[in-house]
Amino acid sequence: MNGGHKKWQSIKSFQGNYNHFLKYIENEIIQGSMSATIEDRHQSVINNVQCTILVFERYSYIGGNRVSMNVTILGYQDYIELIAITAGGSQATFFKVNTWGEEAFLDKIIDPVEEYIKKNKRR
Repeated sequence: MNGGHKKWQSIKSFQGNYNHFLKYIENEIIQGSMSATIEDRHQSVINNVQCTILVFERYSYIGGNRVSMNVTILGYQDYIELIAITAGGSQATFFKVNTWGEEAFLDKIIDPVEEYIKKNKRR
């Protein structure tokens, strides 16, 4: 990941059911944050590859501002790739002074994805 987040890369590849995972991750992010909402979404299928782009937003108490998270989910057969990118956490005009809100929002997707991967490996 380019943003320097050390705990987890924002790109994960794993096996699973695309439609089940999509519903699961939407629910986990919304339920995992008091103020998280889905601001927009786009779904398409190209050559049997499913793609969903979700834009989440929430208020960051840590940073005192609003933060967005773009989640792109690609699916082909039983293969899923997830890309999560956060933005908007800094209060500065010209430089990124803090990324606490961005990192905290990205943290909301880490555990649910890791749990899904762990459960799916048992099958």
